This record gives sequence, structure tokens and C-alpha cells, in this order.
Amino acid sequence: MIEFILADQNAPFAVSLGLMIAIAVAEGVGSLMGLGLSSMIDSLLPEVDLPDVDVPDVEVPDFDGDVSGGALHHDIEFAGASADAGTSATGQGVFSQILGWLCIGRVPVLIILVIFLTGFGLAGYVLQSLVQTISGWLLPGIVASAGAFAAALPFTRVSALGLSKVMPRDESDAVSRRTFVGKPARIVQGNAKKGLPAQARLRDQAGQSHYLLVEPDVDDEVLEQGTDVIIVRQQGAHFTAIRNTNTTLTGTGE
Repeated sequence: MIEFILADQNAPFAVSLGLMIAIAVAEGVGSLMGLGLSSMIDSLLPEVDLPDVDVPDVEVPDFDGDVSGGALHHDIEFAGASADAGTSATGQGVFSQILGWLCIGRVPVLIILVIFLTGFGLAGYVLQSLVQTISGWLLPGIVASAGAFAAALPFTRVSALGLSKVMPRDESDAVSRRTFVGKPARIVQGNAKKGLPAQARLRDQAGQSHYLLVEPDVDDEVLEQGTDVIIVRQQGAHFTAIRNTNTTLTGTGE
């Protein structure tokens, strides 16, 4: 049995299942340490407009107070918000359709990755076991991997769809990352420098925590861990921020 599991032809499937276990352990440890590994990975991906989700227009939220020494209302902007809808739709293209088909945006990316790795590994072993039982030999690793990959994709979609229906999250209450602009947050991991973002935590109006990558909006400024900031613009997969000097504004829930 061990010889079958560790056979050279089955190496891709052993690596896949081993990686799945490693990711699960890393996520568990990260959750205990408050690192939010899954949320950080989600923040690196573009937003996916799912067919059944109506994305609202982008509006700059109003502050309850002034931010002294920071950006004024008219300084806060969403990078790319002025682009026309046609360009945005073209930019998403096939890539966004694939992400949507895999339920990315409904289920955390890390969970989908774990599901895919599990399906790929198990499908590969099942395929090789059947071939060995019938013929007495194993398929080459590349051939078996192609078959396992084809089986893992629908397995991932079906499993993710099932999870999306039972996970404690209502699509109608999901907060678009576009609405983070103008909101307060706190640097929780690392020191943010220009070109070297750090992880920040932001709480929305529903009390849900969101983890995003943030770098200073001001050149040569360093936002140390524990610093309260205001998100001022989105630039691709990360955000820029300024120091929050107004104690009445807080998005950390503390």
C-alpha cells in the first residue's frame, strides 16, 4: 500500500494531498495568531461580478468627523473608478468567468484550493488504482494527472457551490472592497512602507472583519504595526492609507 502511494507515477497526487494538509495546518495556526491568511489571499484577487449579484455603483462614503492633517473628502478616490464600464467588463473577460465558475467570491479562495487539491489527489489515486487492478501497471504521472485534473474541476465546483449555500454569509450583505475607501482600519501585521504593503484589519458596519494589504499614501512615510489609518484609495490588489488622527473614527471594533 505504501509503495503504491509513494510510487513515482503517483508523486503529483502525494504532493497534492501533502500540500492540502500543509495549507489546512497553516490556516489553523494563522487563525489562532490572528493573521487572516485566507482573507489576505482573497484580497490579492480581483473582484468577481457573479451573475446573480448586483454590484452597486461606487460612492465615496461620508465621514462623521474631519481628519486633520490628512486627506479631505475630495482627495479620496478609487483608482480606476472613472474608467468606463465597457473597459472594466473587457478587462475581467474569461479570467473572471473562470473564477466565478469556481465560486471564487462566494467561498474563500483558500478553501477552494484545499477542495481542488483534495479532489485532484484522490481522483489520481482512484484512477491509478483502477488501472493497476485491470492491467497490473500504473499510468505515467502526466497522463494520470491530466485525468485527475479533469475530474477535480467539477468536483471543486460542486463542493464549493454546496459550501456557499451553508456558509454563514449572506450575499446581499457582502461588502464590496470598493466601499473600503474612506473607512478607518488598523495595521495588524508588519510595517507599511511605499512599495511594501502591510496587513490591515477593517471592520464593516455589520461587524465583519476584512484583511487587506495597505501601504502609505504619502511617500517616505512608515505606518507601523498598531497604527490607525484611513483608507484613501485602491490601487489594484492593495490600498493606500493615511494616518488616522481623529480619535472619533475607528474601524477596528475596539
